[in-house]
Amino acid sequence: MDQNHSKPTEPQPGALTLADLRDLIEQGSIDTIIMAAPDMQGRLQGKRVMPRFFLDTVLAEQSEGCNYLLAVDVEMTPVSGYDFASWDRGYGDFVFQPDLATLRRAAWQDGAAILLCDIAGHDGRLAPVAPRSILKHQIARLEAAGFSAYAATELEFLLFRNSYDECAKRGYRNLDPANLHNVDYSILGTAKVEPVIRRIRNAMEAAGIQVENSKGECNLGQHEINFAYGRALDTADGHVLYKEAAKEIAQELECAISFMAKFNEREGNSCHIHLSLRDAANRPVFAEGLGHSTLFGHFLAGLAAHAAELSLLFAPNINSYKRYAIGSFAPTALVWGHDNRTCAFRVLGHGRSLRVENRLPGGDVNPYLALAGMIAAGLDGIERALPPAGAQRGNAYHGDLPRVPRSMDHALALWRGSDFVRTTFGDQVVAHYARMAEVEIEAFGAAVTDWERVRSFERM
Repeated sequence: MDQNHSKPTEPQPGALTLADLRDLIEQGSIDTIIMAAPDMQGRLQGKRVMPRFFLDTVLAEQSEGCNYLLAVDVEMTPVSGYDFASWDRGYGDFVFQPDLATLRRAAWQDGAAILLCDIAGHDGRLAPVAPRSILKHQIARLEAAGFSAYAATELEFLLFRNSYDECAKRGYRNLDPANLHNVDYSILGTAKVEPVIRRIRNAMEAAGIQVENSKGECNLGQHEINFAYGRALDTADGHVLYKEAAKEIAQELECAISFMAKFNEREGNSCHIHLSLRDAANRPVFAEGLGHSTLFGHFLAGLAAHAAELSLLFAPNINSYKRYAIGSFAPTALVWGHDNRTCAFRVLGHGRSLRVENRLPGGDVNPYLALAGMIAAGLDGIERALPPAGAQRGNAYHGDLPRVPRSMDHALALWRGSDFVRTTFGDQVVAHYARMAEVEIEAFGAAVTDWERVRSFERM
């Protein structure tokens, strides 16, 4: 990101108050309200609600949904082994609890508004295993310590000139990338896809999510759109709304966007997360004079100390771990460095804009979980006054350095065996996301891949 991170995001014209919504409904401009909650994968799940029902019933009473939404795999198959929801428990309902602060135009759809919801029980308490709840809990811990977190996510994707249905019919092979060569920072190369990217940028602005820029990336058809720095929860909310809108816009234009971490053997899709803290007076606390503060050093030490055991929050899928390759701009070493893109944690900016960039997450990350992990790790470093290791100089791909977990199996073992993780997130969250990882590992273990067929069909 090139922006100066000294100012938080300001509300944009697309953001709506409840009074605004009532006026737009009366004018006939809004006829659909999308109520959605982020699931374990960071996808939006919910309902389209008619305006009269929303105003007269949902706001006064409740809107419910099946609690299996937090106990399914990526294909929406109910999976055993979850305590939160199961066949034994009857798969009852939870409550979609609207967060009116997220109400905005769904500017990429005609006549629609959208708002995000927390997942709660009928007693009003947030579901502890819901991603938004997990982030809110860590933000509350941080605020109790006198700080607030500001963040931005840089989410890369691959754009194909095939619809999602066509991609599926082709078995996700022999697709047509929107660019046929590396267009990193290329104005000419990005002009070729501007009809799609421009639609996304303008839709986000119209929805009240401030866009800073878009640019090309290295892989074929790879691009990135960047958004303004803001409070951590707002950033996560904007991230999932953007991801949903980008896919819907691409589909409307008979294209497809993929955020998977590693689509092929070329560069993967990253999601670098920039983060800094402010004190109760809204003053940045990472900088001190011309350098960085002691507090920032403790925060970095916490990140480095706990990154491996928090890997499931940064790399939540089997495919995520294939992105960590030497010389790929994805990190393999759990160290920090000044403006060093070979490190997991890159320190950049100066003065009010000084921040840490977490380069571990890929495009498949759930932003709520990743930000919760960063806050928890950094806060532990502050609370225990952990001393940071020295900044890594030179190429962190080589040398005797602590490394990222080799696989999801390795990451799961670290997650389960961590006293820090259990103390910080609680037994229920640990068990829930351990089961999510097990489900993916079991599914992959049962699959026969193209690699195996090519390698074994004739020659074995």
